[in-house]
Amino acid sequence: MITRRGFLKAGGLAVFGIGLGGVPNFVAQAAAQIKAPGLFKRRKTLVCIFQRGAMDGLMAVTPFTDEHLRAARPTLFMSAAKASPGKPLIDLDGKFGLHPSMAGFANVFKEGRLGIVHGIGSPNKTRSHFDAQDYMESGTPFNKGTSSGWLNRAVGLLGHDTATPFQAVSLTSSLPRSFYGDNPTLALSNLSDFNIQVKGNPAGANMASQSFEDLYDQTAQGLLKETSKDSFEAMNVLKKLDTKNYVPANNARYPNSALGNSLKQIAQLIKMDVGLEVAFAESGGWDTHFNQGTDTGIFARNVNDLSESIMAFWTDMGTLQDDVTVMTMTEFGRTVKQNGTGGTDHGRASCNFILGNDVLGGKVHGKMDALAPENLEDGRDLAVTTDFRSVFSEVADKHLNINKDGVLFPEWDGQHIGVMRT
Repeated sequence: MITRRGFLKAGGLAVFGIGLGGVPNFVAQAAAQIKAPGLFKRRKTLVCIFQRGAMDGLMAVTPFTDEHLRAARPTLFMSAAKASPGKPLIDLDGKFGLHPSMAGFANVFKEGRLGIVHGIGSPNKTRSHFDAQDYMESGTPFNKGTSSGWLNRAVGLLGHDTATPFQAVSLTSSLPRSFYGDNPTLALSNLSDFNIQVKGNPAGANMASQSFEDLYDQTAQGLLKETSKDSFEAMNVLKKLDTKNYVPANNARYPNSALGNSLKQIAQLIKMDVGLEVAFAESGGWDTHFNQGTDTGIFARNVNDLSESIMAFWTDMGTLQDDVTVMTMTEFGRTVKQNGTGGTDHGRASCNFILGNDVLGGKVHGKMDALAPENLEDGRDLAVTTDFRSVFSEVADKHLNINKDGVLFPEWDGQHIGVMRT
């Protein structure tokens, strides 16, 4: 017997589609229908992007005046000098330079909408991708037994009930660790199919091939009827809309990539007023052990996709930008010294990007000492000087009006760093 709690809450709802890039016609039309009344009250939306594989923060945002870094990276070091070989870094403040493939970020940084935190990471020193991601997504870096993810807890702290199934949506093929927990969440590989998979529930998983309507009919005697009636009705309303191809606002052009397609669909959900408050997407390929490149190569392609995808989303938001904040995260950084195969190995601190009109942007936040050997963590890595929880909690507090840090991050009692406007 599937219990209502077991179906709705224990693992969240994982909803998946057949392709990565498809956008259903009814969703496209819903987003295009600007004059159509919203199904739910518009609320603030936090969009989190996990860069899986560990981004080299020292190449994304380079302390280009540091001669120790230049010496440690004879073929990977990049300069802001105009006469340097290849494309120069984009000088942000005379000390830090933005990778040239992230040029889309330059204007929003200058406008004070994009903030960067350098030296951010976990207090747990593991260099295991799996463990570090688990600790960051659970929000408890010294407790592997935490059953919930920090974003799921954030949903529970929003302070209001909701009838919408779209309150917390991950555009991923499976439910991310951040969304595990007692509060209902959705995982969608795309919006073109609404079949259900119930995480950790074999009986529910057997119903994965059935539609939402069929499943609802089967549970009409009380399993989901009271709790989810409005959710299924919302989906039925969406499906009745006329079909059109979605056209992003303001000539926004999303990259044809997994991240670009995910953010495009998140934009559509926001415009549809379906009650989206927490959104999650992923960007892969950041484990650059080999042939990392400088202004061209694997890393350059990755940061270009990241910045272009985010900027397309931001442009598409238009007048809704006040309601949205975007935050990136990655499990750890890379070694200061390059390795023998033209790459960098697992390190400690990295950097992250926070975009929004309530962000104290135009500044590289955090503390970074000169990268002399005596200042490096374990003699090899950029030291973690900002606990990721001090940033994640501040962004959630200020943007979503969550002010219960002890619940959001139960093992942490640190301070915010001032990356959000007061």
